[in-house]
Amino acid sequence: MNPTGSDELARVRRERDLYLRLLELGRETAIEPFLQEALLLLVEMTGARQGYMELTDPNHDPVHSEGAVWFRAHGFSSVEVEQVRSFVSRGIIASVLASGEAIRTPAAFTDPRFNQRASVSSAQIGAVCCAPIGKDPPCGVVYLQGGEHMPGLSDECCHTVETIARLLAPLAERVLLARRQAGGEDPTVAARSGLKLSGVIGHSRALARVLEQAHMVAALDLTLLLTGESGTGKSQFARIVHENSPRADRPFVELNCAALPETLVESELFGALQGAHSTATRPLVGKVAAAEGGTLLLDEVGDVPLAAQGKLLHLLQTREYFPLGSAKPHHADVRILAATNCDLSRAVAERRFREDLFYRLEVMPIRLPSLAERKEDIAELARHFAGEACTRHKLGTIGLAPASVRALEAAPWPGNIRQLAHVVEAGVVRAATERCAEVEPRHLFPETAFDAPDELTGAIPAGLFSTEASFHEATRRFQTELLRRTLDGTGGNVTEAARRLKMARSHVHRLIRAFGLGTGRDE
Repeated sequence: MNPTGSDELARVRRERDLYLRLLELGRETAIEPFLQEALLLLVEMTGARQGYMELTDPNHDPVHSEGAVWFRAHGFSSVEVEQVRSFVSRGIIASVLASGEAIRTPAAFTDPRFNQRASVSSAQIGAVCCAPIGKDPPCGVVYLQGGEHMPGLSDECCHTVETIARLLAPLAERVLLARRQAGGEDPTVAARSGLKLSGVIGHSRALARVLEQAHMVAALDLTLLLTGESGTGKSQFARIVHENSPRADRPFVELNCAALPETLVESELFGALQGAHSTATRPLVGKVAAAEGGTLLLDEVGDVPLAAQGKLLHLLQTREYFPLGSAKPHHADVRILAATNCDLSRAVAERRFREDLFYRLEVMPIRLPSLAERKEDIAELARHFAGEACTRHKLGTIGLAPASVRALEAAPWPGNIRQLAHVVEAGVVRAATERCAEVEPRHLFPETAFDAPDELTGAIPAGLFSTEASFHEATRRFQTELLRRTLDGTGGNVTEAARRLKMARSHVHRLIRAFGLGTGRDE
């Protein structure tokens, strides 16, 4: 790889590492450790000698107008911390909080905006970068300080500080809200309050985490890689990101790369001039052009043929592309989102996917949770799908029996939300055919026997204990079914499955191989 390519790959990896750290930070729910880790990240990214970060919540303390304030300092003595704190009411920090705009200066003690202040001149404060966290009004501020003309606080580094401060805003608002709620009832409240959401069902912590990520990345023109099992809602998540981005009033275009013959992927993506290939009887407008100014989702991006991967990489790097049959480059103003349910790193190792394209796409990876991780959302989702089915088929009102809800919550869902929707719709139709007022478990799972005890209702497939099976065959079937359902319940985590089954992890791995259940994963 040439030096320029190596530098570019290193930059992409640095960006990826930054966003991965921000995602880790997004899991923090307490203000104090959040401040500590966020400030440490900023200091490490810039090489600043000293740093200060503050969050304020005027809603937390209605008695005092200044509200509640939390702060963390790095590299300052206790006296210096108080000096910096004085900037909250006057000086650099006050200006940033009042205007909502970042301030940077290579030497504060010679800057005419600040050198008249005794605290600045006496301390010989040098390079400073100060940025707000959030807007209208800011919920906090980041203040970084170094020596005079310190290289670590260059324009590029200050731009990084401003970018990170913007990314921190939704995370900071979430921890402040959690503080107000003192462990509130709905973990999705903070994310919902900051997003335009349509048709998002559920209130689980897994859903809250992914909505928080949507809040964080929507306003940034980043390439996103959405991963997760089939049916987890990657397309819906991509649309949420688009609808909450500055591109919301422009097109959202989706291309399913797996649904196209290999020979047509390039023309569907980039377009083609008339006569460029046998089916191009007229000029074809590609999805990139159709999404101009908006967002393009490349679903199942792992199925893009190798020949087209180089051209996709060129588009991501240069924002230019060539329609088939054209020698003239076309400029593209489009945000690229990619989605896949396959392991792209394995595809890279098997030489089915370009490594440089993988790193280009993986700047900001976001994994959509499986339904096994959102079990507390199943009842709400199922009732929603039942209502939709009744409306679609004009069936009046047919609800879900309590036993049906329990059966749905106990069942494995390898097809995730999509499979759940199909099962519920089919159950509603069967119940309507029998003129039933409610959907019973037998309507949902007609292949399942429901004369078992309640705790097994909907859980044991008919024929599992067939009288025609030998003892050995029946035992093996039971073990296979039990292990499969346990793995589904842990999202494929072998360590957790072994804990639940009270077995050695190595034994679980052997059974997985013996029963042909895949490979599983450890923590």
